[in-house]
Amino acid sequence: METRRRLPPLNALRAFEAAARHLNFSRAADELSVTPGAVSQQIQNLEDYVGAALFKRTPRGLLLTDSAQMALPALREAFDRLAEAAALLTAAVDGRRLTLTAAPSFAAKWLVPRLGNFEAAYPQVDVWLSADMDLVDFGTGDIDLAIRYGAGPYPGLEAIRLMSETVVPVISPELAAANPINAPADLARHILLHDGSPDADDSCPDWSMWLAARGVKGFDANRGPRFNQSSLVIEAAVGGRGVALAKRTLAQDDLDAGRLIVPMPIATSVDFAYFLVHPKAKGRLPQVKAFVSWLTTEAASHEIAMATLNNGAGI
Repeated sequence: METRRRLPPLNALRAFEAAARHLNFSRAADELSVTPGAVSQQIQNLEDYVGAALFKRTPRGLLLTDSAQMALPALREAFDRLAEAAALLTAAVDGRRLTLTAAPSFAAKWLVPRLGNFEAAYPQVDVWLSADMDLVDFGTGDIDLAIRYGAGPYPGLEAIRLMSETVVPVISPELAAANPINAPADLARHILLHDGSPDADDSCPDWSMWLAARGVKGFDANRGPRFNQSSLVIEAAVGGRGVALAKRTLAQDDLDAGRLIVPMPIATSVDFAYFLVHPKAKGRLPQVKAFVSWLTTEAASHEIAMATLNNGAGI
């Protein structure tokens, strides 16, 4: 026979966790939408239950007792698990919905053009995509999956490496025809477009680094327009505004369509890659399993195509 769990009152535990986090009953009360007196009463109830004090009152404010300090991490983890379980219950009821977040440029230039394939294969699933640069807090339970561009690893999450990334110079065919580029030094005659997106890593070259590595000197490589999203740099290049150093994964659809060309067969690998991440529990949801299976297949096909191009066949 399964042992019955003996648990303290949940409201008392919530009050203690909030008060311990803030080390202030008033701020805990504001968070829980109750009065400070109610928080104090719940803390007293919990102290009566465990038979020990949980806080020390000092001239500088509240401090946790040693036993409370030791118990707090486990309690926080328990509340995270409860939030996760509640999210799973909600997702189980609403099995049609899959919530996903990705960086705006990746979402616009790579993911959204391919989502129709997923929707055709899994018409019972509705994808809710949020394009956001902020790292998602999976603890809230609102997001099932995230696609991150970074170095990894991602502790506490299931992480699947999707694709690597390279950087290539790109230009519109019309601009290239009017002002040909046969060697890096020819870029001195062009406007340089700069990617100022916040997700750049140290291994990703800017124009100054790229030209210096090829021995090109004699002009200011930092001149020209700057954009805070990779997709905007690519769109500016498509519009003929200048030459961009573009992430190849994001520019490939425009290259395939002939809106851009790579004027010189030079591809630079970077350390960052694209990862699909989610809490382990989310992986049990059928819509998450379906999306992970579809996306990893799409990414593998893309990775093979990019390896072929970056090895010189088709750049």
